[in-house]
Amino acid sequence: MRSEIDYEAVFRAGQALSAVLTPDFVMIAVNDALLKVSGRRQEDLLGHDLFEVFPPNPAAPEDSEHQGARMLRTSLEQVVATHRRDFMPLQRYDVEVAGRPGVFEERYWSTVNTPVLGSHGEVRWILLTSEEVTDFVRALRGSGAVCEQDSLALQLQTLNDQLRRAHREQRETTSALSEAIERQRRLVHDASHDLRNPITGLLTELEVALSEPGIDLQRILRKLLRDAERLNDIVADLLDLARMDSETHEGEHLIDIAEFVAEELDRRSPRTAVLTRLDPHVCVRASVIRLARLLGNLLANAERHAHTKIEVVVAADPPDAVLEVLDDGPGIPPEDRERVFERGYRREEARVRDPSGSGLGLSIAREIAQEHGGRLYAAEHHGGARFVLRLPLATERCS
Repeated sequence: MRSEIDYEAVFRAGQALSAVLTPDFVMIAVNDALLKVSGRRQEDLLGHDLFEVFPPNPAAPEDSEHQGARMLRTSLEQVVATHRRDFMPLQRYDVEVAGRPGVFEERYWSTVNTPVLGSHGEVRWILLTSEEVTDFVRALRGSGAVCEQDSLALQLQTLNDQLRRAHREQRETTSALSEAIERQRRLVHDASHDLRNPITGLLTELEVALSEPGIDLQRILRKLLRDAERLNDIVADLLDLARMDSETHEGEHLIDIAEFVAEELDRRSPRTAVLTRLDPHVCVRASVIRLARLLGNLLANAERHAHTKIEVVVAADPPDAVLEVLDDGPGIPPEDRERVFERGYRREEARVRDPSGSGLGLSIAREIAQEHGGRLYAAEHHGGARFVLRLPLATERCS
């Protein structure tokens, strides 16, 4: 018959010094070896912070005191953050003599800190296990190698710090690279899908034009032109994204936004009535090409959703210049006002209205705004959608 194991008895009888800590380093269990070496009673230790019970020796060499306490705390914090065991290099950590406050004995330790996880993967406790190597260090001192040993310990601790930082930076770099690869993968997939629709339309119309005599070529050409314009828009979006990712920017100029909007509207042939309220002398520093792309994307989005009209507003609201594009379409639910700026995201209503859209226009517009130190967001608006662009007002007046 198999007997049950008394794990508490096993823990208490262990030869290595052991303590169980909470994630904020309060001692909740210690074994007999730790009590013997420290000369303390359980009631002196349990329920107390580890670093209060075992404070660093203020009289120890500065490097040893600083490294010992700091490295132990860093190791414990690392265990809580990563949920992984941490092996510490040899370190000096003096122990206060029991019953003699302020009197410390020089001690050296090799320590391992191990997380004990809860049912949901959280760090519930930390098992601190130390092997004392003081006799080993004293033997080295007796052979005249103590200086070399102290230097080696310090070098090992410094190297351990550097390795931790390098490992953390590597994880962060790997994570960022993985996100970038996944973003590019989604972009290629979505772009391939978006390009297929107008290309299929072009091929279908060309086949019809070639196979059917007496067909209305003007109607076919108009349809082909619309598909070609859609292809051009998608390619322009992809080029914009590539330009943003490579961090190349055109030169910035002083721009009067009211004049700029008026000129851009004159270049367009809108399918929906556009009303304007443009305050003069609202000036920003920006790339004309990039700002035109931003405005064009906002207007194209408004045209896709507006029922009867679009409104463009320019005003100064120090320290910002404000450009708003409003439409009287179905509007955007509050829960989607951020999602519409995600690359490739399109609401179901938008997919029905414009099946061949790329879902990149608003994302590009926001990134252009951020390039210029501004922000673009969807604001509350009864009876439609309202996009608000805020850019820093220029300190100088427009000429």
